[in-house]
Amino acid sequence: MSVESTEEATAAGASEEVAAAETHAAEQSGAKSSSVSRLEEEGDVAADYLEELLDIADIDGDIDIEIRNGRTYISIAAEDDSEGLESLVGRDGEVLEALQELARLSVLSATENRSRLVLDINGYRKERAGDLQQIAEGAVAKVKETGASVSLEPMSAYERKIVHDAVADLGFVSESEGEGAGRHIVVSAD
Repeated sequence: MSVESTEEATAAGASEEVAAAETHAAEQSGAKSSSVSRLEEEGDVAADYLEELLDIADIDGDIDIEIRNGRTYISIAAEDDSEGLESLVGRDGEVLEALQELARLSVLSATENRSRLVLDINGYRKERAGDLQQIAEGAVAKVKETGASVSLEPMSAYERKIVHDAVADLGFVSESEGEGAGRHIVVSAD
């Protein structure tokens, strides 16, 4: 094979690699675009469901939809302190969790896709995330002090995820244990 034919073959191979990379990038962009449009549709379906619920209950609230980290976040807030919205949070967020599941079911029914949307009402989840950060820090401090594992109170999967992330950021280990409503986190040094 001559030097010229080797250079032509190398150039042709490089062109094919560039073309393959461009095709892959276009597919990735299309997948991201498709994913974002699916999440936007998910948000619209859930927002319509929740708006209808608010109308039936005669509760005022503004609905905001946001797409972050591959997830749809829906928040409902009122300009004034609306007792109606507080009742939709419930004790320890129990009603909020149920409404979130109903919104997810409305998305599943309309789109035939499972949803991981997160619903927040009057900033409850944001405030709770701060509380969970403090709980994680307290558990880590107790593990440092005693060297023994610390079991936390049962919490929802979403709340456990926040605590797991906080504990990992602090350089410690956490695991979920138990079943159903009794599922809780155990924090340890190893």
